[in-house]
Amino acid sequence: MRVVFFGTPEFALPSLQILLQRQSSFEVVGLVCQPDRPQGRGQKVLPPPTKVLAQAHGIPVWQPVRLRRDPEVLAALEALAADVFVVVAYGQILPPAVLQMPRLGCVNVHASLLPAYRGAAPIQWAIANGETETGVTTMLMDEGLDTGAILLQAKLPIGPEQTGLELASQLAQLGAELLVETLVKLEKGEITPIPQDDSRATYAPLLKKQDFQLDWRRPAQALHNQIRAFSPDCFTGLQGKRIKIVRSAAPQLHPPPDPLPQGSPGEVVGLAKGEGVYVATGEGSLLIRRAQLPGRKEQSAWDLVNGGQLRVGMRFEALPDP
Repeated sequence: MRVVFFGTPEFALPSLQILLQRQSSFEVVGLVCQPDRPQGRGQKVLPPPTKVLAQAHGIPVWQPVRLRRDPEVLAALEALAADVFVVVAYGQILPPAVLQMPRLGCVNVHASLLPAYRGAAPIQWAIANGETETGVTTMLMDEGLDTGAILLQAKLPIGPEQTGLELASQLAQLGAELLVETLVKLEKGEITPIPQDDSRATYAPLLKKQDFQLDWRRPAQALHNQIRAFSPDCFTGLQGKRIKIVRSAAPQLHPPPDPLPQGSPGEVVGLAKGEGVYVATGEGSLLIRRAQLPGRKEQSAWDLVNGGQLRVGMRFEALPDP
């Protein structure tokens, strides 16, 4: 089966790797990914992970800024005469002309149980909303945003302290395995695509900076879900400075050992020896385990207590809109 792979970030790597490993069944004849972009603190221009892997295997790579407006890339894709286009976290909408090119269509691996969490950030929003189960879906792409007919699905539980990054790693592997099963069955005609029920659709929009700011008036459980969903990017104010809250403990698993002072939302109301600090919220208290001060590396909240940067009575506060 001749495959053109569309994918850019780390999440797409397991799917590309598994196709490359199954050379008796699949021939990856091209990769389409996003352009090289500045990354990290130094803003060094780096290639996408999928590009590095493809080039190591001698696979042609295209990186159009806007696929639909690049006639040379469109012509090259047409000339490849691929059986299927596989799309995993590519980052652009495929135009109708591309959707119609491959014989078997365009198969997308999406990190949710569609029609739930259509959109750009399904993993993070599933955790932020307190879901206890998610999964991956393979679908035949159409012109809508994650609206194509469902091919196969696989479920995965979400742990009460699992972060978005940890869940993404698991879903990437699960998606790779489901992709192979999907392509084999699709070629044999053993899958009947099932239209999505649009009335059950929910959405997972692109993340914005304001999604990362913690509002301590919210319940402890909601804050815990936010912190682990968007880790390591959630932040709050402490004595006028911005501090990142990287890890918290599930309230149901780590209740305060003794009754704590009620405190106002955001106030440090207790210590957990060797672990961190308890912070008052709009409902209950939340154990903060790891944090990052400006210009410093991430460290345990208990280390911050020992260093005098955190103590009972201090208060986390909202910062001006980022």
